[in-house]
Amino acid sequence: MKLLDLTLPSPAANVACDEALLDWCEAGQCEGLLRFWESADYFVALGYANKASSEVDLEACRERGVPVLRRCSGGGTVLQGPGCLNYSLVLKIDGPLQSITETNCYVMQRNRDALQPLVKQKIEIRGTTDLTIGDLKFSGNAQRRRRNFLLFHGSFLLEFDLQLMAQLLKFPSRQPDYRANRPHTEFLTQLTVPQNKIKGALQKEWNANESLQTFPQSLVENLIQHRYSKHDWNFKW
Repeated sequence: MKLLDLTLPSPAANVACDEALLDWCEAGQCEGLLRFWESADYFVALGYANKASSEVDLEACRERGVPVLRRCSGGGTVLQGPGCLNYSLVLKIDGPLQSITETNCYVMQRNRDALQPLVKQKIEIRGTTDLTIGDLKFSGNAQRRRRNFLLFHGSFLLEFDLQLMAQLLKFPSRQPDYRANRPHTEFLTQLTVPQNKIKGALQKEWNANESLQTFPQSLVENLIQHRYSKHDWNFKW
């Protein structure tokens, strides 16, 4: 497993990079990797099947200059920005990764077990792919599958502006039962763990011991040009 700690300069580039890494592995250029990144700019990341007008306060985003991008994976809509640490796993589909459900269970259990020694409170897996302390969520996750490889990625709320999230995102059209109709500010929490410790724990859990010396920059640029910079993609429904 290779390690790539890389934040690119723009929201579109960071979203495109995850998909490019998946395609790169699918093309036989890498056998699996773990990436970390944290956007310097706020932006909204729509789940692939989400409708922007239903999930996002588009007028508030326009007023604040916050772009809205559609990612390639499923799951719900999230706000990205400073204080939100992201990880991305690209894994070969074999063993316990044969189905969406099996993959969710396998990856979430390993991530939970990796992080548990870092906090005193019990970390639980709630909903489909949420990590919580009690009934407060600090991590959401999603996946995208190709024939031979899958992308499993998510984020950890560390020092994030939860009030801004409440201002820019509408109440989600779908919610896990444990949310119980709570607004963002009553449903989410920050994980008070240094970023480097989270990175170290996940790096150890996934045996990502060798740094990736290059990344598919041309694939990233192509995806930005033909997908993530296009209104037809970001607002396709």
